[in-house]
Amino acid sequence: MSYNKNLQFGSKCVHSGMSEYEFGPVVPPIYQTSTFKFESAEHGAALFKGEADGYIYTRMKNPTIEAMENAIAELEGGHKALGCASGMSAISTVFISLLQSGDHVVCSKSVYGPTLTLLQTIMSKFGVESTFVDTDVEGAIEKAIKTNTKIVYVETPANPMITITDLEAASRIAHKNGALVVVDNTFMSPALQQPFKFGVDVVLHSMTKFLNGHADVVAGIIVVKDEDMYMKMRKTLNQHGGVIDPFNSFLVHRGLKTLSIRMQRHCENSQLIAEYLLNHPKVKWVRYPGLKSHPNYEVGLKQHSAPGGMISFELKGGFKAGEVLMNSVKLCTLAVSLGGVETLIQHPASMTHLSMGAEARMDAGITEGLVRLSVGIENVKDIIDDLEQALSKS
Repeated sequence: MSYNKNLQFGSKCVHSGMSEYEFGPVVPPIYQTSTFKFESAEHGAALFKGEADGYIYTRMKNPTIEAMENAIAELEGGHKALGCASGMSAISTVFISLLQSGDHVVCSKSVYGPTLTLLQTIMSKFGVESTFVDTDVEGAIEKAIKTNTKIVYVETPANPMITITDLEAASRIAHKNGALVVVDNTFMSPALQQPFKFGVDVVLHSMTKFLNGHADVVAGIIVVKDEDMYMKMRKTLNQHGGVIDPFNSFLVHRGLKTLSIRMQRHCENSQLIAEYLLNHPKVKWVRYPGLKSHPNYEVGLKQHSAPGGMISFELKGGFKAGEVLMNSVKLCTLAVSLGGVETLIQHPASMTHLSMGAEARMDAGITEGLVRLSVGIENVKDIIDDLEQALSKS
């Protein structure tokens, strides 16, 4: 709604994506239908020709899904968004839409494991070449770009090493060489980072994480900044069918209403926990954007409004210490994924990044003692007390 443009971010979280619905509901209704009735044969024909605005079939468009898409597009400062069945559906849709045989991708080396696997296996099978570099290192992207580079794909902060890429610099270099910049903004959410402000072309999220925030949805989103890109993505998504359903869209839209206050608590807790871990005798190092020891701390200050809810740290005792820690936590939940209200802890080398292979993991800095912590919104003292008792056993 037009008045949202003048609201602060927290207010936008509550009100974005709303339209006028029959009976005046204060939240968008769940249109749990596969298909929509036409007023006439002529109306149906006009819809299929694109001459009329409306709904045909939920795989193509649905009011509940559209409300959620519009809300996230507004929060990201984009033009439109496309709801997907998962984060990987969003990533796949972007690659299928923008790449063809003979094209090249420059991708962050520290990246979500299935993203790397998708590029190395399925996309390579169709003739797409990929180069993985430390996109947070100055000059790395420019050195890796080729004449056939079509996408610079950046995850920042990156999973699981929490490396931070300078988006403004990455966009400048990519555009100079005729490539588009695609950013996975999952770790920050639009509450803390809005990549379009730094020249990025496409933003995507796993909505399973912070956007929904309650560990009860699997979903993804693509946000674009112009109609041409939207139509290109929409046609691809409609054809391969990896769309989100109305009920999950409803849950995500509901989660968005508390995004601003949840992210505030995630950040407050994470800062205190990172400082605690930094001084722990059994911890070798800690990577968190809110610590001045982070190698990209200054870049983070430029493009984040707060440091986020994700921490990585390495145990001095390596794999065995990590195993003991995983088996000793009580409040922290041993599970993959991230961004929920509960604190989640996991071991990337044996879980989320196992598919990368040992050599690729080590090349990306994912050591056997690496631990990834998604800090929840519990009382921070309880989280620290749990880590303390678990670390005393490792």
